[in-house]
Amino acid sequence: MDKNKINVKTIKSFILNNAIFAALLIILIGIIIKEPTFFRLSNFLNIFAQASTRMIIAVGIGTLLVTQGNDLGAGRAVGLAAVVSASLLQSTTNPTRMYPDLPVLPVILPILLVMLILMVFGLINGFIISKLYVTPFIATLGMQLILYGVTSTYFDRPPYGAQPIGGLDPRFTNLAQGGIKLGSYTISYLIIFAVIITAIMWVIWNKTKLGKNIFAVGGNPEAAAVSGVNIPVTLMIVYTMAGALYGIAGSLEVARVGSATNNLGNGYELDAIAACVVGGVSFSGGIGSILGIVSGVLIFQVINYGMSFVGISPYMQYIIKGAIIIAAVAVDTQKYLKKV
Repeated sequence: MDKNKINVKTIKSFILNNAIFAALLIILIGIIIKEPTFFRLSNFLNIFAQASTRMIIAVGIGTLLVTQGNDLGAGRAVGLAAVVSASLLQSTTNPTRMYPDLPVLPVILPILLVMLILMVFGLINGFIISKLYVTPFIATLGMQLILYGVTSTYFDRPPYGAQPIGGLDPRFTNLAQGGIKLGSYTISYLIIFAVIITAIMWVIWNKTKLGKNIFAVGGNPEAAAVSGVNIPVTLMIVYTMAGALYGIAGSLEVARVGSATNNLGNGYELDAIAACVVGGVSFSGGIGSILGIVSGVLIFQVINYGMSFVGISPYMQYIIKGAIIIAAVAVDTQKYLKKV
């Protein structure tokens, strides 16, 4: 009798832990049945390349979620990074350069600049949350509006007004649009950048004192404080670190797209949060893994790409993605309730 109870409990736990992945696998199988040509290596390489910038954003937001935080302004931060880096890395042959007299800059310089700018915004977020005790939802919602205002003010520049910033330096666009040839396939540089950054974040999460503090703060803030963890400093570090990741992601995204407007990045934070939750990062804090976040991003990108590939209406795609997000949070809540 006891063994039966244990078996039932084990089965329920397995279902809770894998229900979302099973549902997404069923959707993927349906896509492949409808359009077998979807199952090609070239398609999956395209998917991985498109997912790369989202992955960089997601590991930043995932780190915040582990601390019981959040960042609703991440998408707008990406937009600011895209607009600023694009404006500084336009080709000298472009007749509508924002800065016509600007000399040719090393590509890395504007990227480092936008990283620094967004690290400052991230630090401000961390200060407001940890020192002024404003909830992450409200603090980052306010910062979302501020970032959009800053981006739009910068974007609506004279003498051309709010025109897309294009005509980018080929050295810059090659960072995202170029790749390494392997036979008849091309491994995008974006994939390589994403792998390097996620590997660095994995080391931070799993092999450093900061990583231990992040999970301690998210799992039990009171116990973490008693154990000597400086919670305000930890939060300011993770929000600053997230800002740096948004700067990288925004620069690479505009290089991939080829032009920037003040609306680039809009909604990216929601996709990243959804991917984190699907990948097993708990809104309750203290639970998550880099591998889970990567899996969540790739799953969502495969589903997005697959639904477009078979011609599913964009409106229906919103419905399906919304249902997946609700289901993921519901499953996460159930897992949390089982523990208390």
